[in-house]
Amino acid sequence: MTRHFLTGEELTGDELTRLLERAAELKADRQASDALTGRSVALIFEKPSTRTRISFEVGVNELGGDAIVLREGEMQLSRGESVRDTALVLSRYVAAIGVRTGAHEPLVELAEHAAVPVVNMLTADHHPCQVLADLLTLKERFERLDGLKLAYVGDGNNVARSLMIIAPRVGVEVSVATPAVLAPQPVGSARVLTDPAEAVEGANAVYTDVWVSMGDEDAAGKRELLEPYRLDEPLLDRAADDAIALHCLPAHVGEEITAEVLYGPQSAVWDQAENRLHAQKALLELLVAR
Repeated sequence: MTRHFLTGEELTGDELTRLLERAAELKADRQASDALTGRSVALIFEKPSTRTRISFEVGVNELGGDAIVLREGEMQLSRGESVRDTALVLSRYVAAIGVRTGAHEPLVELAEHAAVPVVNMLTADHHPCQVLADLLTLKERFERLDGLKLAYVGDGNNVARSLMIIAPRVGVEVSVATPAVLAPQPVGSARVLTDPAEAVEGANAVYTDVWVSMGDEDAAGKRELLEPYRLDEPLLDRAADDAIALHCLPAHVGEEITAEVLYGPQSAVWDQAENRLHAQKALLELLVAR
């Protein structure tokens, strides 16, 4: 049975640990794998992208494969062809399919009918590939994952949800601080709070994301609601002395994060962005090898 990667729940803690170890190896030697030689991967983008598109496209190329980038309006999906038919056809052409889209349900339908691995590059509900990069960054900085404390402050969005699902599988304690009306449903051992100071207290990493996501620009009052959740120096000072600041980018400096934190000495944001490439290469290698 084809193994997909839609929410992160598909991988066990041991599999995640091995994947992150392999990602570190691929980071040390970017030409260490030719897992996709002679194969193509379809990358479907219904939203604009910088990190996701470039990291996946470069990653497929470095694995020896060909990335076929399909933008919104370039497939018959935009003219009414069904998700099922699209999955059946693409499965005859490519070794894997990556999708960056809005609603999560069409991705699930695509995976149900595809005979090749399907990777969630981003949906409104989940962003699991981002969390792989986050965990690789934490492992690099602290040389461990088990027992680390990660605090997420801001909108209870797809990144927060994926952190709650995936990070505890490798022993990371996750606390999410967000206004009650924006809070995601609690998952497993993760805590959902309304007080950012409580969430950040003693944390090894403090994470934030944009207050208003792409396509949600008309969300009335959301910025005002999230003002107390800005990641600034006083909030970061509540974390552990060696704490790092994380952001999945793009950043709106002065809204969810200050310039002093984003570009400051505790920022691991740029390592985090780079690690998308290495973690996703390890993921693709794992999926196509099954």
